[in-house]
Amino acid sequence: MTIRTAFPPTLSPRALVKATPWWAWQLGVAFAIYLVVSYFILAAQPDLNPHFRIDLTPLLQAPVQIQIHVAGALSAFFIGLVLLAAPKGFRFHKTLGWTWIAAMSVTAVSSFFITGIFQNAHSPIHALSAWTLIGLPFGVAAIRRRDVKKHRQTMTGMFLGGMAIAGLFTFLPGRLMWNLFVGV
Repeated sequence: MTIRTAFPPTLSPRALVKATPWWAWQLGVAFAIYLVVSYFILAAQPDLNPHFRIDLTPLLQAPVQIQIHVAGALSAFFIGLVLLAAPKGFRFHKTLGWTWIAAMSVTAVSSFFITGIFQNAHSPIHALSAWTLIGLPFGVAAIRRRDVKKHRQTMTGMFLGGMAIAGLFTFLPGRLMWNLFVGV
């Protein structure tokens, strides 16, 4: 006679690592890096007293290329969330997918007109924009070849890297998105 329990058997640390999806590791590492960088930025300015508030003035006063970039990024982010959650392969998915590709393209292209981090030069984040512009056609080509797995990997990677991880770093202290939501 076997006794069954309601709880699954405990996972060994090695099995737990294997069971964790790749995207969770990427988000976890990016979040850890974000926390460390934010800590050092805030530690360098001990007189700051950050508190939550919403003020759209910095965005409304930003140059037009930044406003276009933010509009494209927000559109791509929310459309991407819907695409990840909704059923795949239907007309709605295809239509939203093309809209998402357009929003991602606007976001990537507009980033080349923003050079705030290194003054008048492009920063390493622009490599992500270039990779996005290269990778989007590969995702489309994969689904046209009926390679659903490759399409899913490519587009999920674009969403994760281009939207979630890059978007996370727009909230570093002192950057525009930080200034929209955090008062000092």
